[in-house]
Amino acid sequence: MAAFWVSWQFWALLAAGFAALTAIFGKVGVAGIDSDFATFLRTIVVAVLLGLLIWATGKAQSLSALSSKTLVFLTLSGIATGASWLCYFRALQIGKAAQVAPVDKLSVVFVAVFATLFLGESLSPLAWGGIGFIALGAVMVSLG
Repeated sequence: MAAFWVSWQFWALLAAGFAALTAIFGKVGVAGIDSDFATFLRTIVVAVLLGLLIWATGKAQSLSALSSKTLVFLTLSGIATGASWLCYFRALQIGKAAQVAPVDKLSVVFVAVFATLFLGESLSPLAWGGIGFIALGAVMVSLG
């Protein structure tokens, strides 16, 4: 069995922890500033840090070596990420972080549906039950 730190579960838990910090830091950070400008500043930080990481680890790749399909879908993913961040920071500025973040996590539900429809992935009935609970929980938190 592989070490936990190289498992997808480890990295997914880290992602969840950092996403939680994103909500808390973002809520404080958008106070008194336009949420779109706050998103811009956040994006600069992300780009600089990722650039440094890629440079330090020697993971840079030639763009000409990438397929057009890869470039198109990474571009679309970047557009979706930017739109998500703009909407997320606007919601954080208006609402409570403890309500905004769970509703944002409805993305989990959307991913399950989209992955089934467009990628041909399948989930067990138990997993769909969990997806249902996530949806129900997000709705309940948003109403509270």
